[in-house]
Amino acid sequence: MNKNYLIALSSILNKETNRFMRIWVQTLVPPAITMTLYFIIFGNLIGSQIGRMQGFSYMEFIVPGLIMMSVITNSYANVASSFFSTKFQRNIEELLVAPVPNYIIVLGFVGGGVARGMLVGVIVTLLSLFFVDIQIHHLLVIMSTVILTATLFSLGGLINAVYAKTFDDISIVPTFILTPLTYLGGVFYSLSLLPPFWQSLSNLNPIVYMVNAFRYGFLGHSDVDMVVAYAVMLGFIVVLFAVAMRLISKGTGLRS
Repeated sequence: MNKNYLIALSSILNKETNRFMRIWVQTLVPPAITMTLYFIIFGNLIGSQIGRMQGFSYMEFIVPGLIMMSVITNSYANVASSFFSTKFQRNIEELLVAPVPNYIIVLGFVGGGVARGMLVGVIVTLLSLFFVDIQIHHLLVIMSTVILTATLFSLGGLINAVYAKTFDDISIVPTFILTPLTYLGGVFYSLSLLPPFWQSLSNLNPIVYMVNAFRYGFLGHSDVDMVVAYAVMLGFIVVLFAVAMRLISKGTGLRS
């Protein structure tokens, strides 16, 4: 990669990282508090009544899903809000006329989303140690899954921001699409508990594959085939990256 391009990429990455670290009380503390409440309510209180799930305690079973849920929401929100703010303040025009390819812009913003998603994931993982002893079955699967998932939803957040015309538009996708898919993505239950029809329907939910792949990294158990899970994640990343590149190249929603 051209040296100037690397400088441009690192500049965008630094800006994006400094952005969410500067307001860490708003970006890092709330998800930590929210996930702690999930651990207490669903893990300790409700989990003690549910018993074991697929041979594991309920707390052990849901912890990977809750970590993944925090990664998804924060990586998406970071890029959606940051890119829209850049567009709203007309700073995006400076990037578009700069002598750098569009993929540098995309990678810079996505990198910031991945950084925040993974940092929140680490925080939530550390908090979970106060409630359950975490076992690691396959570290490479854990790392690769969380990076791919954070990348995927960072791209999704960027596309959302491109189309958004007001700050309210940023919350539409997370509220009406992302949240339902996450809660129905096997975070709190095993797909084997569902009737055949709902199991088949759940297989259309991409978050199911991410949650289960991540859970496999911790527990060695997954409700889906791991090859299919990775194929889904990589496939969505390729498609969303192509869409993001196309939108920025055309200047959709970016140029006055």
